[in-house]
Amino acid sequence: MMTNPAGRITQGQFSFLPDLTDAEITLQIEYGLNRGYAWSVEYTDDPHPRNTYWELFGMPMFDLKDAAGVLMELQNCRKTFPNHYIRLIAFDSTRGVESIGMSFIVNRPKVEPGFQLERQESVSRTLRYTTRGYAANAPEGERYGN
Repeated sequence: MMTNPAGRITQGQFSFLPDLTDAEITLQIEYGLNRGYAWSVEYTDDPHPRNTYWELFGMPMFDLKDAAGVLMELQNCRKTFPNHYIRLIAFDSTRGVESIGMSFIVNRPKVEPGFQLERQESVSRTLRYTTRGYAANAPEGERYGN
């Protein structure tokens, strides 16, 4: 059974939907701001499922109350890293700890090569699996073209 026929990276909310427009992204940012979330922009060229720590673009926007400011930071990140994965993260600090309230991808490379599943047989018929991104064969910064 194929659950992801498009072969797109599926991390965070809205992953199985078509890419969000800037107007739809703005609505999500406003929703988070109304809940008291603080937004930040992150990017990577290694979207492996276990790579949860992406690079932070700029500083987290704890004091920002306007969605236009978050969208401006997103646009700056898109200009700087047009061929990277970019996601928005909303931090919820209402319980006294910073925890992620929302997370979704807002930029993708034109071509997403996907992942290779390597099967390894071990003692006593034990099977181990490793997931490796095809893009990881290229050096960092050159994985998705110019």
